[in-house]
Amino acid sequence: MKAKDELQKALARLYKRQNFGIKMGLDIEQALLEKLGNPEQAFAAIHVAGTNGKGSVCAILDSILRAAGLKVGLYTSPHLVRFNERITVNGIEVTDAELWTLFEKVEPIVAEVAQIAGREPTFFECTTAMAFEHFRQKGIQMAVLETGLGGRLDATNVVTPVLSVITPISLEHTKYLGPDIESIAGEKCGIIKPGRPVVAAGMVEEALGVIRNVARERGCALVEAAGAVNVRLISADLKGQKVHVESGNASYGALNLPLLGTHQLGNLATAVAAIEALNDAAGLGIAEAPVKKGVAATKWPGRFQVLQEDPPMILDGAHNPGGAVALTDTLKQVFKNKPVALVFGMCDDKDIGNYLKPFGRVVKRMWAVPLKTERSLPVERVSAAGKAMGWPVVESTVREAMTESLVWAKQNGGVVCMAGSLFLVGEVLELEVRKS
Repeated sequence: MKAKDELQKALARLYKRQNFGIKMGLDIEQALLEKLGNPEQAFAAIHVAGTNGKGSVCAILDSILRAAGLKVGLYTSPHLVRFNERITVNGIEVTDAELWTLFEKVEPIVAEVAQIAGREPTFFECTTAMAFEHFRQKGIQMAVLETGLGGRLDATNVVTPVLSVITPISLEHTKYLGPDIESIAGEKCGIIKPGRPVVAAGMVEEALGVIRNVARERGCALVEAAGAVNVRLISADLKGQKVHVESGNASYGALNLPLLGTHQLGNLATAVAAIEALNDAAGLGIAEAPVKKGVAATKWPGRFQVLQEDPPMILDGAHNPGGAVALTDTLKQVFKNKPVALVFGMCDDKDIGNYLKPFGRVVKRMWAVPLKTERSLPVERVSAAGKAMGWPVVESTVREAMTESLVWAKQNGGVVCMAGSLFLVGEVLELEVRKS
């Protein structure tokens, strides 16, 4: 492999493509893949779209499919610390050497396509092409693909999946996806392909209605997870949740789910419904045992991740109002009436007012922090939003906020919760690695 600094230069060139912004459409992605020999046709795929929970559903599906003996590729975004996290095969991140090989193959093609198309491929378009090529090179059998933005015009939507999955939908990216739930649901439904089954998570009726109509129009069997799979909480602690799962097809009994939060019960129901729909569509015959084993082995960092237990320190990537509701519900469930210190930073395109509302009486003190991104909301605006909630606010760096909030939590019998952005999650995880 080339020297490490050569790889870093290639990654820097790729990151610069973020300056081209978001370009909705499939033409460029199709052109890239055609020049690569259409690697997306070399494997079967499960395609997952939604507003909240799609990453967790992808992680559970990936783990179950691997437990069933399949060779599985997982493509998710964004990464938290290292770019390599986005592309895994059987749980193993793409190595630096493999990444360099992909750059050598894909970069010349990117230049060709840019010249022909008259515009530069974006960061996500290039990354998607690299992921699909890696999956082909590794000979995977099944890919679990998370959409980047929306669905219909997302770069991942060049596949014809064996199964589509749509997780809960709420208002997001209205500039690109439309002004209301129905419009956004319509964009997410772009991943539903004629004659291919679709699984829908439990969600608001406005979104479900759109999914039902699209599935009917395209001749797709629709499974509504909330009615198809029952997940009941038995117990929960900082290690995870013990749940009982059953469906009309199987009784899975008691399962250990490492992901905390009542919202994860819905994500688990969606994943189990997807496995059963996959069994029907592809005849895989995945039984109860690999489902139980796969669920128990699920790893998905930065989602109510417990960094330490005394005093408790929680790290969560929730960055929209729906995610904030799920996060605060989980804090109440796990920690009852313990006071919360919120270490909080947010991107400037997010709805900070509605995000903070669910934290209302839960939070007793806030540390406002900047994010390591040009999109970071200025710390003074973060601070002002916290003060508008009636909380004492400290403006600080992430490192200082972690130290100070832990002292406060110890003194007050409280909990530290760090949330608001996956950029914040990434910075915290990087600091934790350096500490160890």
